[in-house]
Amino acid sequence: MPDHSTLSHLECSREGTRHDADVVQGTSPAGAPLLARYDLDRARSSVTPAEIAGRPPDLWRYHELLPVRDPAQVVTMGEGMTPLLPLPRAGARLGLPRLLMKDEGLIPTGAFKARGAAVGVSRAAELGVRAVAMPTNGNAGAAWACYAARAGLGALIAMPVDAPEITRREVVVSGAELYLVDGLIGDAGRLVADAVARRSGYQDTSTLREPYRLEGKKTMGYEIAEQLGWRAPDVILYPTGGGVGIIAIHKALQEMRELGWLTGPMPRLVAVQAAGCAPIVDAFDAGLRTSEAPADPHTVAFGITVPKALGDFLVLDAVYATGGTAVAVTDDELLAAQHALARDEGTWICPEGAACVAAAGRLRESGWLDGGDEVVVLNTGSGLLYPDTVVAEPPVLAKDGIIP
Repeated sequence: MPDHSTLSHLECSREGTRHDADVVQGTSPAGAPLLARYDLDRARSSVTPAEIAGRPPDLWRYHELLPVRDPAQVVTMGEGMTPLLPLPRAGARLGLPRLLMKDEGLIPTGAFKARGAAVGVSRAAELGVRAVAMPTNGNAGAAWACYAARAGLGALIAMPVDAPEITRREVVVSGAELYLVDGLIGDAGRLVADAVARRSGYQDTSTLREPYRLEGKKTMGYEIAEQLGWRAPDVILYPTGGGVGIIAIHKALQEMRELGWLTGPMPRLVAVQAAGCAPIVDAFDAGLRTSEAPADPHTVAFGITVPKALGDFLVLDAVYATGGTAVAVTDDELLAAQHALARDEGTWICPEGAACVAAAGRLRESGWLDGGDEVVVLNTGSGLLYPDTVVAEPPVLAKDGIIP
């Protein structure tokens, strides 16, 4: 019987040391994220892309390259295989006729965070974790709370008081403990670390402080390649806060290349941030390998308000290694892009995804993107999670039952 998972070990992303994948792990002794590594020779002999095509359309179709060893431990709501939508009108307007959007707004809980939650919660349950705890800017906490409920685990979620109200409600309705912090996600993280230290059986699942959230998110990279006929686009733009998504897609591309499933040049990866919180962009512009937190981070794209990411060096490595770039757009630009895309294509995307659309337009204007480039923008969530980004004008009342 083929292996359900070919997970072999965990590896320190900074020092390359090996660590046991079958015990609960946080970061490495060096304080760096741990990356899941697989026996890719065994994976290659266990499954082919043609066999994957016949599997159910969810992210678990790539289970040989995911960390859950026992299929009975999989916690799922059908997440994955989101559409890769052509954007013909928006593309024509921006001068990018081959513009595509990977739309994560249609995934359970309304945002791409469900991918990381599905795999992270499944693996936590398999390793005997009793409850998960995490700081969040909203969507991740909502997803982990919902998946923890489905797995029968406890969940403790801390988020800034300014986080989207809808994500707060998702946490509450799933039965998780919710704590609000008058501050930023780093302040919420300190509260969670203190709570985990005092509670037996709780795992700190903060961004990149456990290895498996990243594994769920890397399936976006696998899906993009599969949806394009096992080839890569020229460019992928990703909204970057904690950076897990862009790190994960880069990891997926590297794995597929080693498996022989993907040939040719890597797509150029673009880290997109908001001008009010752009530490990765600042570091890239300065040619640095790590970032510095801005003094006063703020943006309406709340999900990417991360002043200092634990994996900032991995984000920058992915951008440098693929010949990519890093771009910051203003709140006005991303909100304009959100509204324009809805008018062009009928899709209401989150402000973080809209930042990618705005960045694509900016890069086309500068000449960094060519009109012949095949460009994929990532929309990481539904606009319905952010109703305050659209102001509904007073409706026109039909007088005497007649539309004027």
